[in-house]
Amino acid sequence: MQRGAISRTSVLKAIAEHDELGREAFLSRYGFGKAVSYVLVHEGRDYDSKAIAGVAHKWDQGAVLTADKFSGGREHAAAWLKRLGFEVKAVKNPDWARDEVILACDLVMANRWRGLDASDPRVVELSGLLQLLPLHADADRNDKFRNPNGVARKTFDIATRHPDYRGKPTNGSATDVQVLHEFLARPKEMAETASLIRLGITSGELQSLGPSVDWEADDEYEAPEGRLLMRRHRARERNKGLRKKKIESVLRRGGTLACEACGFDFEEVYGERGTGYIECHHVVPLHEAGEGTTKLSDLALICANCHRMIHRHAPWPTPAQLGMAIEQRRLQDGGGRGPAVVVQQRTDVESQESRSYS
Repeated sequence: MQRGAISRTSVLKAIAEHDELGREAFLSRYGFGKAVSYVLVHEGRDYDSKAIAGVAHKWDQGAVLTADKFSGGREHAAAWLKRLGFEVKAVKNPDWARDEVILACDLVMANRWRGLDASDPRVVELSGLLQLLPLHADADRNDKFRNPNGVARKTFDIATRHPDYRGKPTNGSATDVQVLHEFLARPKEMAETASLIRLGITSGELQSLGPSVDWEADDEYEAPEGRLLMRRHRARERNKGLRKKKIESVLRRGGTLACEACGFDFEEVYGERGTGYIECHHVVPLHEAGEGTTKLSDLALICANCHRMIHRHAPWPTPAQLGMAIEQRRLQDGGGRGPAVVVQQRTDVESQESRSYS
């Protein structure tokens, strides 16, 4: 039996059988439980997506796909049904992303570390803003997604975890506690981060970097400022025009396209295939990088390995800091020239690169 090979016709047959038997009898007959993640929506009615997909196999594959053979989430049932053109929606809303908690914590800090009621205009405003954040796909949201009641609860989750709070804390998440402690440790930077997220959403810049775009860096790289500013950071690094101008600037001043952290030169190692190739890294911290303008001095030319190592864990080292770590490692291992020459090359030219680019 080929898992996932179902047709729209077979799904409609499963829905018809469900309607004939009733939900409880249908689930009992085929050994399925009630949906906990996603439901299929058809003609205004909700159906247990996993059960419908499993029973649909009966007509296409000759046997029901039992509950232990697949999941009801985005990897299996929900994805199959969506692929066939059916509407699928979440049973419960997704966990709060770091970006969302940052905005909520900023509001709580402005309210002297006290929670806010659902009727508070500031909560209503934040609710509307959170619904615009391109972090969660529509299928993962239900009708109560980030409504004022949910936002108000989150402000109390944060406020009751403050060190000065003496009562019993409400239920929250590890992210709530992490973000709260970051606000307490560096309030100015975190407030700047919240401001940039707000500005990016209201201007529409960050909304173009939505969940439909394949941002593989989201889970691979770590940024305390959240995913949205990280996505903008990566988008700027991938700007072909800026990269070209940066390379031209370095070559005009007699530099080489060697990694500013480790000294790796693609042309030297790969010959003609590596000529003109190197990656660009935006060195300005996320909480300081404003909208729309990037100076060439904000960019560093680095190899793919060093680029990934910089982004892998927060706080991100500068290329010079990573270069010094590489140098120390080389010395420990018995020598070899470090990246000092390359770092000096960057120092010599970056002061001349004051022109801004969009």
